[in-house]
Parts: sequence; structure tokens; C-alpha cells
Amino acid sequence: MSAAGAPVPEGGPPARGPMRPGGLLDVLGVASVVLDTDGRIVLWSPQAEELFGYTAREALGQYAARLMVHEQHLELVGRLFADVMRTGQSWAGGFPVRHKDGSTRLVEFRNMRLLDDRGEVYALGLAADQSTVRRLEQDVALSERMVQQSPIGYAVLDTGLRYVSVNPALEKINGVPAAEHVGRTLPEVLPMLNSEPMLTDARRVLDTGEPVIDNTLVGRTPADPDEDHTWAHSLYRLEDAMGNVLGVAISVVDVTEQHRASLEAEAARRRLAVIADASTRIGTTLELDRTACELAEVAVPELSDVAAVDLLDSVVEGRPSTLGPAEPAVIRALAVRPAEDSDAVRAADPPGRITRYGSDRLITECVRTGEAVLVPQVKDEDLPRIARSAEAAALLGRAGLHSYLAVPLIARGEVLGALDLKRTRNPEPFGEDDVLLARELAARASVQIDNARWYQNARNTALTLQRSLLPSRPPVTTGLEVASRYQPAGATSEVGGDWFDVIPLEGGKTALVVGDVMGSGISAAATMGRLRTATATLAALDLDPALLLEHLDKTTSDLDHSIATCVYAVHDPYLRQCRISNAGHLPPARVRPGRPPELLDLPTGVPLGVGGVRFSTVTVDFEPGDELVFYTDGLVETRCHSLDERLDFLLSLLDGHAGRPLEETCDLLLRTLHHPDNHDDVALLIARAQQRPL
Repeated sequence: MSAAGAPVPEGGPPARGPMRPGGLLDVLGVASVVLDTDGRIVLWSPQAEELFGYTAREALGQYAARLMVHEQHLELVGRLFADVMRTGQSWAGGFPVRHKDGSTRLVEFRNMRLLDDRGEVYALGLAADQSTVRRLEQDVALSERMVQQSPIGYAVLDTGLRYVSVNPALEKINGVPAAEHVGRTLPEVLPMLNSEPMLTDARRVLDTGEPVIDNTLVGRTPADPDEDHTWAHSLYRLEDAMGNVLGVAISVVDVTEQHRASLEAEAARRRLAVIADASTRIGTTLELDRTACELAEVAVPELSDVAAVDLLDSVVEGRPSTLGPAEPAVIRALAVRPAEDSDAVRAADPPGRITRYGSDRLITECVRTGEAVLVPQVKDEDLPRIARSAEAAALLGRAGLHSYLAVPLIARGEVLGALDLKRTRNPEPFGEDDVLLARELAARASVQIDNARWYQNARNTALTLQRSLLPSRPPVTTGLEVASRYQPAGATSEVGGDWFDVIPLEGGKTALVVGDVMGSGISAAATMGRLRTATATLAALDLDPALLLEHLDKTTSDLDHSIATCVYAVHDPYLRQCRISNAGHLPPARVRPGRPPELLDLPTGVPLGVGGVRFSTVTVDFEPGDELVFYTDGLVETRCHSLDERLDFLLSLLDGHAGRPLEETCDLLLRTLHHPDNHDDVALLIARAQQRPL
């Protein structure tokens, strides 16, 4: 063997240079002493000097017994010496020896007879400190017992990474007898195991001396060829007392159960994280489509590779969702979320599409029964029951769909639709834990989706009512060109009570009205409709604007304590004037050619419904080409700016726009001033005076 433990090739050249010492003899510090037939010392090793205390000069030629043996032991020593010299029988054992310093040392001896080439007889004594020998024997015995009886698998590899020895535990782990390990490498013993990671660790340990602790390896061995196991292995470099590298020691522990428990615990932690994430991310708005997208985004990629959220079309429309046994499901797709672009995405219904799924489809089964539908391993014959069409089934097949799960969306006892989940990239099939997580996500999201659905239906109803009560287009009036806009609040806000009206009057006059009922929803829209009707009725009496607002104030007071602001103006094309009265509303802006826009200086008044306060009428000039801009506060108010700043901004936008098409001016003001997320609706009315009629 070479110094590193590798065999020297037969017939090869001898090693050059000094060989480093090593081995048990160095650990023991074995002393060598040679005696002649008379018992005199003829050879004395340096280790003997260290063990007994005498130098070679002091020991050579001396009788060993007189030098090192106590008087009471001389007779015994003489008999033992004579037996060795006469019979040639070796003798071994412990014996007390006198040290040069006068102390007594227990020394372990091995004595034997030697013959030289002339037939001369000598006695060789090999000696070591008995305590050192006993300690080494105990260490060896302890190590042997521990290795042989330990439930941990142990192996020693030489510097060529071939097995030198294995213990019974490793035999059992590998399912290979110890004799079939020795002299072979790990891949040769366990060809079905991907052992390269462990070999890489072993090479690094040999090179650096740094141990590898508790690295894991997953695979199969002949001991259990049908199941994967997980092992934790640690590697240590073996060196002798002088630092010569002997090989690598490996310990192997089967941690399959712990590994599975750890994976299950990690999966449970991830599920809790997903649920916690869902609690904060789903339902941030009352938009139905947005809420569905939030649910799909939470499900990908943690739970699936493609997630779709589908509702029964009847549910979206507010109708009962019960399906009969043979009845197809009419599904409206709300959201699709993929982990990456693939054919599986193209097989899904795009958001907004309404598709009829036959009674044999799995999603139909899910929404009809209100139970989860799981296909752990999707086969070719399953694809037609998952996809909407044969073309979609082919796309899913090409995408590699191998596992499918659909869970119902149920809120307040009603099935709303389904969360549709597919795995194409994730190699693991859906399991019961995934079903539990999907159900939990669906349960949390269903309430939010249902809230958004009812809110959207209520909002659509209010908006329909609101629009039905407003004029579809301003009527043709004498001496005026009119443009108007109504802009609902953001999608997450309720419909308000803003309105405008253009009312032709006797004598070519025209009444212009803009108002805002405080509050929102159907109630505000209904109140607005009643006020608009009352305003049109009172306007027909040709009342002074202030008097009309006083009558309207009384009407408002009778409407369940409603409050509204309003500007009422009457245009007279012959006098080229407008008479205007204000009930707590923002002042109109007047735009005149060649002059800067201005806000009319009107008495603000109090809102309608307060009662007991008189209103004032102000007459302003309104020449041909002049424009009046009426608006509600939703156009100019924001949370970030003062009202004065916003009104100045309004005037700056109007500056230089005199004479331009009124439709363009309406679009400019709405586009620039009204933010989509504004929680208030907007009514806007612009009137331009034309040449006096004939």
C-alpha cells in the first residue's frame, strides 16, 4: 500500500523520497530491546530510551534485569527469560518495570527468541506503556461494537472511493452483502441509485478535509426497489496519527419518514401562506371581474399551472342557478391565469365568453352537484369531458395536461360557478391536500365574488334608472347650442344622483339645470328623477329662478329628508341674458371670446331640502358666442388638491377653447379632470349662445 492507502502497481517503480511514518506502532511508541544469552542489552531503540528513561550509552552492555526489574521480581524474570531462550516460545504480558527516575511503570511486553546467520541466539523484547495499550484496545473494542451494532450505516472507502468495509446496518440499507461491497465503487454496488452527489461530496472531503454533514440523497436500493427512500449522509476524511490520508468514512441514516413529514409540514406551511395571501389579495374591490382575477392569480403557480374562474351565466344575471341532471351549464368565463403561455391557455374560455357545457362535462358536474371533481391522472379519454370542444381537447393534450381539479364556488348556499385548475408543468398530480386548499380558496373568494355580483347588479340597476331619467340628447332650443355628458363614478362606487336638463320654454327661452342629490345608489337616482320631474313642471310656469328653487326646496323637504344642490338658469335669446339662481352648487363658468374664462359670482345659497331660506336671482349677459359651463362637484373635486386649485385648473382648460366644438370641450374636461377612480359621478352641460333668432 502507498502512504495514501492506494495499492502500488505490481512491477512498478519504488516510491521515491522519504516515506512518512504512520500506524499503530507510532501511536503506541513501541520500544525494541535485544538481549544476548546472558541477558545483557546489545540493542536499544530510541523508543526504549523514552519508555524506560535510560539512554543507549547507559543501557548497552548492562544486564536488563538488574537495570529495570525490582529485586522481588528477579527470579520470575530469570525463569521467563530462560524459557524463551531455551524453547523459543514467545511470552507476552504486562510487567512492572523500574524507570530511571525511580518510579515503577506498567509495561506491556512481547518477548521472542531471535537467531542470526551464525546460529547465535538473542531475545527480542517489544514493549509499550500498558495504559496506552489498554486505552487503544478499549477504543478499538468500543469502535468495533458501535459500528457493528449501530442502526446507522457505516462504510469506509479508500482514496480510490472503493469500499473497504461496511457494517451490518449498511448491508440492510443497501440490500447487498458486505462481501459484495469490498473493492467496488458505489455505482457498482448500487447501479440504480444516482450516487454522483455523494461521490462529489467524497472527493471534496478527500481534497479539503472538511466534513460534509447531513446531505440528503433520494433513490432506491435493492433493499426496497419499488419505493423511493431518503438518506442523510455525512462524510469525514480518515487520517492516521501522522496525517496520512487513508480514505473516507461515511455514515448513512434512513430519514424517509422524517423527510416525508418535513415535506408535509412544508406543504402545510405553504397552504397557510397561500390562504393568508388570499385573505389580503382577494376582494380588494367590488368589481366582479377584478375579484375573479385576484382568485386566479392566487392559485397560480402555487396550486396550479393554469387557473380559470367561471360563473354560471344565470348567476351573473341574478337568476337561480339550479341545474337538472341532464341540463347543460351555460358558463361565463371571468378570468384565466397561466403560469406561462401555452396551448392550455388557448384551450380555456377567454374572459367574457359565454359557453354552453354539456351535462357530461366535468365542470357541469361540479356546479350541478356542488362537489369537487378530481382527476389525478388525466388520460386521453378524459380530455373531451374537460374541454369545451374537440379542438380545445387537442390543445390540452399538446400542452401536457396530466391532472385536473375543479371546485365549486358556493356563497350563501348557492353555487355560483367553479374554480378550474390544471397542471401541465408541475409533475405532481393533484391530491387530497390540494383539494382542501382549493376548497378553502374557493370558499373565501366565493363570498367576495357574490358581494361583487350583487353590488354590480344593484349598480347596473341604479345606472339604468339614472340614465333613463336623464335626457338622451339635449333638445333643439332657440338661440342655443348645447352639449352634455353624464359620467358614472368608478366601477367600485355606487351610482350617484347627478343630473342635468335642458327645458324649452315659451317665448324661445330655455331653462338649463344641473343638480346633485346627496347620497348614492337607487335611492339617490329615484330622488333625482322626482326632482327632475318637479323642475320640468315648475319650469313650465315660467317662474323666476329663485322662486322656482323655493318651490323645489319644499318638494325636496318632503322626499325623506333628501338634500340636493342645484343651479337653475333661464336663457332669453332676445335679451341676450341669463337669469341664474344657485342652491348650494358650484358656480358655472362663463367663457367669452377674447376674454379669460371666469366663474360667475353668484350667491351660493343653501342646498335644496334645508328649508326656510330664500334664494336670489342674478342676471348675467350672454352674448352670441358666449358659453356657460355647468358641472357637478365630481368633475373638479379630488382628495389631493384644494377646490380653488381645481377650479383654477378648470378655467385654464377652458381658456382658448371659445368657439371650438362643444363636444370636444366636453371630452377634454372629462378626460383631464375626472379620474377613473373618482368615487363620484359627473354631470356636465355646456351651452353656447347663437345669433338672435329672427
